[in-house]
Amino acid sequence: MGQVNELTVRSIGRVMAMAGGAEREAQIEIEEAWAEALDGIEEFSHIWVLWWFDRSEAPDSPRVHPEGRPEMPLVGIFATRSPRRPNPLALTAVRLVKRQGNRLHVQGLEAHDGTPVLDLKTYLGRGDRIPEATMSAWVERLWRLHDEEREES
Repeated sequence: MGQVNELTVRSIGRVMAMAGGAEREAQIEIEEAWAEALDGIEEFSHIWVLWWFDRSEAPDSPRVHPEGRPEMPLVGIFATRSPRRPNPLALTAVRLVKRQGNRLHVQGLEAHDGTPVLDLKTYLGRGDRIPEATMSAWVERLWRLHDEEREES
């Protein structure tokens, strides 16, 4: 798929996942060398977590059916949130529950125990929210399917 430049990325910490679904509480343990970089973060209700899909496989194709569902259209992987990517990066906005030293308690991070964390950024209500943002109709259809499946279970 073309030449790729190699980069070096280092984790700043690891996820310590707790049991439960998307709203479970997880902990992010930041390496001691970066603990002071957390100063002031507890003043924010939400943060962005940039993490590495370390258990994801490389994509077989540049196009996929979202969530592997054949009823969804075949679209490019860059039009999806598929973990099977050329660079398995994930970006998640999470609620910051509390900070304890170099450990952050967060809610809404769907990452496995031990997942590498690459960076943290504060969520800024004014700059990160885009009220006029639009999305593909298949996303709305997929969300309705998820709602129906939750109601059935």
